[in-house]
Amino acid sequence: MASLRITTITSEWRVSSLLARFPPSFSARRSTPLRPFSVSARSLSTSLVMASCGSSSMKEVPLGIDPAMEETYASQSKLLKEFTSIASIDKAWTFKRDSGGKGSQAMFSISQTNLLANKRRKQILSAHISKESDHSVNFQWAPFPIEMMGVSTMVPSPSGSKLLVVRNPENESPTQFEIWGPSQLEKEFNVPQSVHGSVYTDGWFEGISWNSDETLIAYVAEEPSPSKPTFGGSGYKKGDSADKESGSWKGLGEWEEHWGETYAGKRQPALFVINIESGEVHAVEGISKSLSIGQVIWAPLAEGFSQYLVFVGWSSETRKLGIKYCYNRPCALYAVRAPFCESKANELQSKSNVNEDSTVVNLTQSISSAFFPRFSPDGKFLVFLSAKSSVDSGAHSATDSLHRIAWPTDGKPCPSANIVDVIPVMMCAEDGYFPGLYCSSILSNPWLSDGCTMILSSAWHSTQVILSVDVLSGNVSHVSPNDSGFSWNVLTLDGDNIVAVCSSPIDIPEMKYGWLAEKTTASDSWSWLDVSNPIPRCSEKIRSLLSSLQFSIMKIPVKDVSDCLTKGSCKPFEAIFVSSNKKNDTCDPLIVVLHGGPHSVSSSSFSKNLAFLSSLGYSLLIVNYRGSLGFGEEALQSLPGKIGSQDVNDVLTAIDHVIDMGLCDPSKIAVVGGSHGGFLTSHLIGQAPDKFAVAAVRNPVCNLALMVGTTDIPDWCFVEAYGSQGKNSFTEAPSAEQLTLLHSKSPVSHIHKVKTPTLFLLGAQDLRVPVSNGLHYARELKEKGVEVKVIIFPNDVHAIERPQSDFESFLNIGVWFKKYCE
Repeated sequence: MASLRITTITSEWRVSSLLARFPPSFSARRSTPLRPFSVSARSLSTSLVMASCGSSSMKEVPLGIDPAMEETYASQSKLLKEFTSIASIDKAWTFKRDSGGKGSQAMFSISQTNLLANKRRKQILSAHISKESDHSVNFQWAPFPIEMMGVSTMVPSPSGSKLLVVRNPENESPTQFEIWGPSQLEKEFNVPQSVHGSVYTDGWFEGISWNSDETLIAYVAEEPSPSKPTFGGSGYKKGDSADKESGSWKGLGEWEEHWGETYAGKRQPALFVINIESGEVHAVEGISKSLSIGQVIWAPLAEGFSQYLVFVGWSSETRKLGIKYCYNRPCALYAVRAPFCESKANELQSKSNVNEDSTVVNLTQSISSAFFPRFSPDGKFLVFLSAKSSVDSGAHSATDSLHRIAWPTDGKPCPSANIVDVIPVMMCAEDGYFPGLYCSSILSNPWLSDGCTMILSSAWHSTQVILSVDVLSGNVSHVSPNDSGFSWNVLTLDGDNIVAVCSSPIDIPEMKYGWLAEKTTASDSWSWLDVSNPIPRCSEKIRSLLSSLQFSIMKIPVKDVSDCLTKGSCKPFEAIFVSSNKKNDTCDPLIVVLHGGPHSVSSSSFSKNLAFLSSLGYSLLIVNYRGSLGFGEEALQSLPGKIGSQDVNDVLTAIDHVIDMGLCDPSKIAVVGGSHGGFLTSHLIGQAPDKFAVAAVRNPVCNLALMVGTTDIPDWCFVEAYGSQGKNSFTEAPSAEQLTLLHSKSPVSHIHKVKTPTLFLLGAQDLRVPVSNGLHYARELKEKGVEVKVIIFPNDVHAIERPQSDFESFLNIGVWFKKYCE
């Protein structure tokens, strides 16, 4: 076996030296100022390079860089830096409409990569929106954005007169709450760790909600740390003891299970309310310790009655399986009486019925999943999404459904409320019709002025679209244009108008303003205006490169429908094809791009990393194989039990499709994927060893039999390998027979046929697909004489999305592909 060289390199130095030498000119379901250069453990990137025996070079080059490719490495890094510098619009809010109804204020949250600091800058840019009688719209932008250094999250009050800014602690510091008015900081509170830890801002457990009179804020934060046993010279010390008492130390106590990937080290999410006048914080009482809390909102206030909070709860009495990207964890909506909110008329009654009033009420007992609760503007009903299809089948993500319950007029929640289906799970849609709901988030205020129409973003085949949903009738309308192939995302509502962004694989995000031009009983007609805005921007070089590209969304017929058990699984799947629009007789090399999940989707939105690869002179084939979101539940559920075969065959069918069309040179095909996309990539180079010139994988699933005992989602292995029945046979102590089946479904079962040069990019902190999975596979390939390169990022989790790690990943992919594919 070839020698294995392990060397530690400072990733920060590597990037900063490249930038010094070459100055800058450079997307399922679901900030600090620039610091001086220093060598620290946090910035180290470990590069494991498996080289052939005896291969060496007299030329001094950094570890991991092929001397013959050093110039390519340098030029590509310069280009990738330009793409990385493009800013993104993350959120937006509108408020304070003028009395005449023609104007409003808007605030946009922007992020931009800061490679040298290895973080993302967060900025706020404000604008005044004025709408004229001829329906023209004018955005008057502030001259400069304001950087929000050290800010964890910010939430405007409903009226827009106040802004909550949260700064989560580092180490054992308190959490900082700031209340800003129109021109100054009005209040500042520091909440010590003894009250609670960091506020959750992850988009899933995250929940921050102002009450109607803007005096109280409900939020989700880590419960305080439990006390640990103290030991001294005489052994265990009873009673309280200071942490730093001389001659003693704190023990570890019992291990606490967490929610898996990205939640390592986090404590239980719990519910709190802060009074912004006094700074007093109350933990909400009556909630079982077995419930993890998220997505809290205030219930409507009924005069003379106590006010309630509604939240999502995930039960965790036994095992906490990983929840990141996993919608198949049972959850329900609960209501509990809010602190600080006893009405004077009901004060005596509340005091005499404390236990009754503080009891948590399960509002959705008859359904296995309920999340993203939203009250109608009049407070008469509560609307929520459900992933019951995912929970019931075991698939980590599936088609959503939308439901509503009536809210009692006395404001007191009822556990036996009737749940009305607004939009059911769409099993199989006819061509061109609504394929079902696939929402990864919902606006905090998604309502039009009629009080019953919600505006949502959802996957629709290979695009993301904006939909309007009448929650009383269940009617769904397509709001964004449906003939462009672009993907659309709603940022915020401006009254009955929509502020959105749209993009494509070759068009950076552009802001749009939509207004309802005509409303009829049959359908709504929306008009869209371009918004001149300073974000995001890119260099002329990037614009020129992108203008030389074109894209289309291809429908790929299923190759063998004899194995299809449902109508939905027989329908064509899709692939996004990106290529040069220059006329020539030769085809550019092709990169096949495979998404993870497998139940996610690659949308036709702009990706800086994929645009970078396109700009290097490659065509892209981005495959949404059967099992992807956005195509109906039957197509999605056709994949579990058939991974490693159906999905592999779909990808090969898509490749043959573009070869037959004369769009691809069969001798110059590369393939890249992460997670389940890495699973597919590894399968493809084993099952079709002569098909691919080169491959790259990010945290790939290579061996299910190994993964099942180490991942935070062992149930995923069983469901995807066995089908929905795997949910019932799942165990963390699989039998020899079960391990044999898991092995047979894995890429490792075909490893003896692999000969494709393969780049491995692995996160050492990955709990989803632990680093051992890819590393074992890479070592085995090396033993068989296959060209292999492995880069391990010591501080990265499954996504490998820390700025420097993401940069280094795609730079190495670009150089690796050029080495073997051109």
